[in-house]
Amino acid sequence: MQLPACIGKYELLEFLGGRMAEVYRARHLHLGRTVAFKMLSSAGLADAETKDRFLAEARLTGNLAHENITAYYDYGEVQGRPYLVMEYVAGGSLGEAIREGRAGDLAEKLRIARRIAVALEYVHSKGIVHRDVKPDNVRMDRSGKVKLSDFGIAKAEGLSLTGTGFTVGTPYYMAPEQVRGRKPTPLVDIYGFGVLLYELITGLRPFTGDTVDEIFDKILHQPLDLAPLDGVPAALRELIRDSTDKDPAKRPQDLLAVGLKLDEMLETAWPDREST
Repeated sequence: MQLPACIGKYELLEFLGGRMAEVYRARHLHLGRTVAFKMLSSAGLADAETKDRFLAEARLTGNLAHENITAYYDYGEVQGRPYLVMEYVAGGSLGEAIREGRAGDLAEKLRIARRIAVALEYVHSKGIVHRDVKPDNVRMDRSGKVKLSDFGIAKAEGLSLTGTGFTVGTPYYMAPEQVRGRKPTPLVDIYGFGVLLYELITGLRPFTGDTVDEIFDKILHQPLDLAPLDGVPAALRELIRDSTDKDPAKRPQDLLAVGLKLDEMLETAWPDREST
């Protein structure tokens, strides 16, 4: 698309990425507000499942309102192509911050994790399972605000978009029960959060491989390597270990419990620093 380009009341200024759904930095022509404009691409439009997921994202996120979740402002269609208008968060993703070594010290990393846990707790209170919790789906602006984003494969209670045995998510962060194609519950997000926390603290993914099958085999059968966590507080190692337990029943059963443990760590080690 030739930029700048106007679509309805939005002026598209910069292509930010995407293949099945294209994301642009845009400006609301009447309000002057900078927004993120996400539009289903021609390839995405041709794929019925991708289109269904895009529309589901619009339905699921329309009523979400939380300081640690990307705000959704508008929905529409142009020439049969649906689009979403979202809060624009300048500054990149948490994944980029981890890879570039600018996620901060341990206290800052725990504060980031605490905000993600609060956002997920809110999402679960709305009957939604995110299903793709990972650093690249967390946005961070230049002032340090943390925003959970990308609900493209989120699942609401009673909503089914996948067939039996079909796995959805990013392989590195998928819970064993996701790999097996079982019905997603909030516990898959707790697992994904545990993997995210491991990567946030160590800079490493706990399970990697040359193929998706190899990654899945490790998720299902290989114990979590805690060696890269040597030197961090024991309570933090235990939280990561428990959150990524292969048995969902042995994980913390809600994000409230996870958040309280993070609060305790922050208050014990850094009593003079803000935890939320």
